[in-house]
Amino acid sequence: MRRVAHLGDGRWWDAEAACWRSAGGKRITLKGDFILKSVRTTYVVLACAHLDHDPGNSMPGNLAALCQRCHMIHDAAEHRWQRWWNVFRLRAIRDLYEDPRVTRERGAR
Repeated sequence: MRRVAHLGDGRWWDAEAACWRSAGGKRITLKGDFILKSVRTTYVVLACAHLDHDPGNSMPGNLAALCQRCHMIHDAAEHRWQRWWNVFRLRAIRDLYEDPRVTRERGAR
């Protein structure tokens, strides 16, 4: 729950260690000059992530404290699958209950 300076591509300023870090948390040095105006600050809040994407599995080894960015990256594949599943499910329900003539007209367009 603090403000962190970052460059927008995953590199961020670690104030405690007084160094820049990569998206993976490794200490890095910046090559060349970067525009100081490009440094932004973001209010970072840690969230609890389920490493196996199963909210029912809350064993300590399955939980990790991740910032918002890392949590979204970690869950990206699960979110894509969930969006696909919702569209598939809604289409299947429509196919079951929709008049076949309406379905044929939609396919013709």
